[in-house]
Amino acid sequence: MDLLNTLVDKGLRRESPTREEALAVLATSDDEVLDVVAAAGKVRRAWFGRRVKLNYLVNLKSGLCPEDCSYCSQRLGSKSEILKYTWLKPEQAAAAAGAGVAGGAKRVCLVASGRGPTDRDVDRVSQTIAAIKEEHQDVEICACLGLLSDGQAERLKDAGANAYNHNLNTSEATYGDITTTHTYADRVSTVQQAQAAGMSACSGLIAGMGESDEDLVDVVFSLRDLDPDSVPVNFLIPIEGTPLAGDWNLTPQRCLRILAMVRFVCPDVEVRLAGGREIHLRTLQPLALNLANSIFLGDYLTTEGQAGEDDLAMIADAGFEVEGTDTTTLPAHRADALAAAGSGCGGHGAEGGGCGPCGDAAPADAVPAQATAGATVSTPAATEGSHADLVAVRRRGAGTDLPPNA
Repeated sequence: MDLLNTLVDKGLRRESPTREEALAVLATSDDEVLDVVAAAGKVRRAWFGRRVKLNYLVNLKSGLCPEDCSYCSQRLGSKSEILKYTWLKPEQAAAAAGAGVAGGAKRVCLVASGRGPTDRDVDRVSQTIAAIKEEHQDVEICACLGLLSDGQAERLKDAGANAYNHNLNTSEATYGDITTTHTYADRVSTVQQAQAAGMSACSGLIAGMGESDEDLVDVVFSLRDLDPDSVPVNFLIPIEGTPLAGDWNLTPQRCLRILAMVRFVCPDVEVRLAGGREIHLRTLQPLALNLANSIFLGDYLTTEGQAGEDDLAMIADAGFEVEGTDTTTLPAHRADALAAAGSGCGGHGAEGGGCGPCGDAAPADAVPAQATAGATVSTPAATEGSHADLVAVRRRGAGTDLPPNA
């Protein structure tokens, strides 16, 4: 296919495809999806080989967010029966992070629900970073705390945060349909603040919220312009109790086409296969490793993911290898640019998503939900075309007395 040959050539030269070419990738048929994966896989392997970077989420503070992001189980007015708790103590967060590191993760993403951190919150996170680094000095730390105020990015960097995550999520034109309590411009500004402070920027999208192909291309081209080092691609997890609970708009083939389009537009960037991969890609997850060079290990913020040991087996069976801490994630030209900016992290034990969807402090009276070994989670009856039975609310790990999935 001439289109795919052209896109491979452009990807190897770090040249951007046209919008029309990106749209054409999304418009390919299911019969062509393996050809699309094979083509984008050439670009992925040229810049990242067969390495897969593992990332691990620690939800420092769960639920009770004042923002109204429609996709989020932690949103204002959410009826989702998720864990709700205030800030973990630094030693609790360090223990949770240690489980991920033991499972092979080289980056730990510290996430807190809310609009954005107070200065006291930044102090808390700084103490947590210190506690983690004391035990795992080579681990990369990415913070995801919501909208940043003046000076907070610099304080986080000085505390040892290597990266900051804040996703654009969807196109600017449709952002107001998803969230009304902050703007698309607010999100762009926060990513730019992180970059200006010398941190590695992590910013991505959520697919499956009813957006058009044009919206997907718009947000990915906006991300290319913003130039983050990491682009997490999330697929909507339709959690019961959220406005988008009934939105099951994705097929495994469409997810692969979206990932391929992101890889062609952002050829030399860490593309992370993030939330929702298990329920939307399902048995085709291994194919996605030909497109993304990074995944989350284990569970997500409020939902359960695939067992950590199954993630590792999938990587090995697909012919890939887990990226070690002694390996630089990013291609040399990007790693060198980061070092020159003062972040010192190309992804070799000092860098930092697709972390949290939103990031203000929970009320002080919020307490951890009590989890027990026999706890069960009810899921909605699956409607036609849905896989609601695959969505399980997290009841283990951070904020509970049960061991994490890593």
